Amino acid sequence: MNGKWNKNTKKDWRYPIAHKEAWIGMALVIFHFAWWYGFAYGFGSEPVESYTYVFGFPTWFFYSCIVGFIVIIFLVILIVKFIFVDIPLESDEKGDPYS
Repeated sequence: MNGKWNKNTKKDWRYPIAHKEAWIGMALVIFHFAWWYGFAYGFGSEPVESYTYVFGFPTWFFYSCIVGFIVIIFLVILIVKFIFVDIPLESDEKGDPYS
């Protein structure tokens, strides 16, 4: 086979699971970037003299970098624990439910 799937080749049952989980991972990255960008440029676009501070950090930095980091870590833990599926990585027939 020259790198292409022919019609008789059976796709691995783990591919749809990996595909779904990859899309979830990309959605998390986009959410994290949107969170960071929104807070960093939303609060950070004011003149420096008008900044407000939270725990000694400028508001834009506190919410975009510190709170954003905590939120994304919490989301990743929840998604890995409740949505992602533990699948075998071996390629033997033992883990294949279709054999």
